[in-house]
Amino acid sequence: MATPTGARGTARPATTHPQPATAGAPLVLTGARVVLPTGTVENGQVVVEGTRVAATSAPGVQGVDLTGHWIVPGFVDIHNHGGGGASFTSGTVDEVLQGIRTHRLHGTTTLVASTVTGDMDFLAHRAGLLSELAEQGEIAGIHFEGPFISPCRKGAHSEELLRDPQPADVRKLIDAARGQARMLTLATELPGGIDSVRLLVEHGVIAAVGHTDATYEQTAEAIDAGATVATHLFNAMPTLGHRSPGPIAALLEDERVTVELINDGTHLHPAALELAFRHAGAERVAFITDAMDAAGFGDGRYMLGPLEVEVSEGVARLVEGGSIAGSTLTLDRAFKRAVTIDRLPVEDVVRALSANPARLLGVDDRIGSLEPGKDADLVVLDADFDLKGVMRRGEWVVGPQLD
Repeated sequence: MATPTGARGTARPATTHPQPATAGAPLVLTGARVVLPTGTVENGQVVVEGTRVAATSAPGVQGVDLTGHWIVPGFVDIHNHGGGGASFTSGTVDEVLQGIRTHRLHGTTTLVASTVTGDMDFLAHRAGLLSELAEQGEIAGIHFEGPFISPCRKGAHSEELLRDPQPADVRKLIDAARGQARMLTLATELPGGIDSVRLLVEHGVIAAVGHTDATYEQTAEAIDAGATVATHLFNAMPTLGHRSPGPIAALLEDERVTVELINDGTHLHPAALELAFRHAGAERVAFITDAMDAAGFGDGRYMLGPLEVEVSEGVARLVEGGSIAGSTLTLDRAFKRAVTIDRLPVEDVVRALSANPARLLGVDDRIGSLEPGKDADLVVLDADFDLKGVMRRGEWVVGPQLD
């Protein structure tokens, strides 16, 4: 685990041990603005029984008064490399669990653990460790980012360990994940790329286009082959050109594609974020963290795979070369920024943080919205959109902390 030079966003000790929301009797949360799939309900209610949402209306019933607050679904992060000083790529089981807990404290009730480029045998070994945590319900699966990416757009990945996406190698990682592989990012223009997309689709794994130097036409071919995600759109790919529109235009215009966005104020200019929402629409955006170890922990030096990273004032960059190296973002901060700075409607932000990624993972029958029968995963925010409570499967992870 990395040691930071200063603490920023350190987790509150009192909230690290979840407490049951109920002791046999239903818990009723009342008075808040509740964001439902049909819209926002003023003075709304959420009834929790055990681990599930039992109802979103209980007329005349008194409960926990959350007047002046918002209740939104728990956040779903499909691209996350670590947090709390721990790496999902290299940490021990206990360290990985600490990273997961860190993000839960910030509202992420469902998380896909992402790896970074490494030796194939090492990645297969990590897949085995992470798959056990997925089987235990701690994470929602594994995302492989690399090694099948373009050396021209490698970002914070070790160039010596990159390789073409040959289907046999892709299959090795799928098998190592024991049914828990959820997504794999690849540069589909490389030799074997299109065949690997088809292989991923065949095995129920999301094929994501990213860290790519593809043309518009090559990207369109990958989408037709079954690619459905743009890995952190705009980042680690050619810029949008008027004669060579590249992958950005192809990914934005195709209704089959969900675009990831890192809304931390560093990775994207607000105009780029607005462009994505305008052209993809709120139904096709998934906010992600792309977080590394320093998220919720502090500035300092860290390792991202085999590469050293310097985190200063919350921005992570490679020591050698200065490339942005993931983020220190947590999804509660992404939410607040989207609403208060980007001026996006709360309902659209909820789609991007919860409903859309849940649908992408194929688990929207269980999570991603506040509906009867679904997991009681929710976040309580105050009027300024600061986090005041987190519930996961009917247990309070944080709070609720009421003034």
